[in-house]
Amino acid sequence: MYIYTHFDQQLLNERLAQFTHQIHRYLEGKLTDAELLPLRLQNGLYIQRYAPMFRIAVPYGLLASRQLRTLADVSRKYDRGYAHVSTRQNFQLNWTALEDIPAALAELVNVQMHSIQTSGNCIRNTTTDQFAGVVAGEIEDPRPTCELIRQWSTFHPEFAFLPRKFKIAVSALADTDRAAVAFHDIGIYIVKNVAGEIGYRILVGGGLGRTPMIGSVIREFLPREDLIGYLEAVLRVYNLHGRRDNKYKARIKILVKALTPQVFAEKVEAEFEHTREHAKITPEFFAQMQAAFTTPDYQDLADEDFSAQFAEDTQFLNWYRHNTHAHKVQGYRIVTVSLKRVGIATGDITAEELELVADLADQYSFGEIRNTHEQNMVLADVPQKDLYAIYQILNQHHLARANIGFITNIVCCPGGDFCSLANAKSIPIAEAIMRRFDDLDTVYNLGKLDLNISGCMNACGHHHVGHIGILGVDKKGAEFYQITVGGNQDHDASLGDILGPSFAAESVPDVIEEILNTYLDLRQDNERFLDTYRRVGIQPFKERAYA
Repeated sequence: MYIYTHFDQQLLNERLAQFTHQIHRYLEGKLTDAELLPLRLQNGLYIQRYAPMFRIAVPYGLLASRQLRTLADVSRKYDRGYAHVSTRQNFQLNWTALEDIPAALAELVNVQMHSIQTSGNCIRNTTTDQFAGVVAGEIEDPRPTCELIRQWSTFHPEFAFLPRKFKIAVSALADTDRAAVAFHDIGIYIVKNVAGEIGYRILVGGGLGRTPMIGSVIREFLPREDLIGYLEAVLRVYNLHGRRDNKYKARIKILVKALTPQVFAEKVEAEFEHTREHAKITPEFFAQMQAAFTTPDYQDLADEDFSAQFAEDTQFLNWYRHNTHAHKVQGYRIVTVSLKRVGIATGDITAEELELVADLADQYSFGEIRNTHEQNMVLADVPQKDLYAIYQILNQHHLARANIGFITNIVCCPGGDFCSLANAKSIPIAEAIMRRFDDLDTVYNLGKLDLNISGCMNACGHHHVGHIGILGVDKKGAEFYQITVGGNQDHDASLGDILGPSFAAESVPDVIEEILNTYLDLRQDNERFLDTYRRVGIQPFKERAYA
């Protein structure tokens, strides 16, 4: 993984000193709320319903075990002993007092963790596939490209105060997209052209929220050397033409739609003529980025035969099938640690569990961990011979629920329990659905299915792209929930269709069950929920849900 240089550390230290001074001035009454607002936002500090929410950056989701241990310690000292994995692969603390933020941040900075640009109208944390670099089929490892973007975008003075927040995602697989690339302000696919050269396909104008849109391709192939110059061109066009008079119409997706993708692309190409030469990425510099992601010291291992363990322990069989993934190196496997448990908010992990995952990473996975877009965690380089031992440890600590890819692997924002913007609670709805579908045989019979929940139109739970999405809405002061069906974040991206009028909270599990019963009645040849929906359309689901 990328190791911070002396320059990187100095940058963090100076930013810490600056932000600490700003908070002290505010607490002394020398800064108003309005004056603190842009300062705290670009340092990941929100004022939520009950306490500040503090967002900690995890660049492209990659962590070292020492960082997890420090986060665990910080959560105990300054919060309530747990952290939350967000859909941008970051961490969030929900109860840290404002006066404790500098001390908490000082401990994190010591292990190269920070909160820079985790909020505000700037370029946020670049995300990618949680299996990057270890899964077969990649054009190349996307992490060096993500690191390149991180270094370019951090403290970029021209893009510190954009019309609105800005998100970038990178993927390098042709057959699947675990990073939801099409739903980002800029989406980047690593591709090869007919000459075998590696470059990028660029999408612009994707996003969720109040006006969800799928990104449009504006460059089919961009040479690697031109990536930063082209990104600068896109950002300059947005900075110049994006709306600043209405925050609901300020995202780049609105501009792309208003101009049309073709006209927007033309403006970018014109600007690119001015940016391409001064921002060339030399092969030598990109090689430095690649060299930062060293290949672990893999052993020469054979693939394991688990027939005996599978016969004796069917729970291990299910966990192996659904919570582990093929690795590009023989004798290894990728393990996903499910943070979707009944009785615990989705994506939450306690200080003790953080330390446990860090211990497992040190013992079995070269000391590295990844956060996922779906609010879980990954041990990416586990020898197959150690899988049963890891399973037993995770199972003992209630972290081996074999539900990755299924309905109870719910993506869910904090909702009205924490967020001051939310119209309704999300966590209790997720809990009720998990309890309704607690039987794994039922879950597996339903097949692969994404269910996402957001507490408001900001769509932090990505409800638009769930095969089934749930959106909290305010109905004359009462909490109701709108259901969408048919969304998808993969290469064949789609936005969910609204089923109809919203439902009261207590009705949501019944409605979800009726939607799924409709699917089971209509399913052909074991097709997925999404395939059935696309074949038959919304009407059968609507009729059953409102019968």
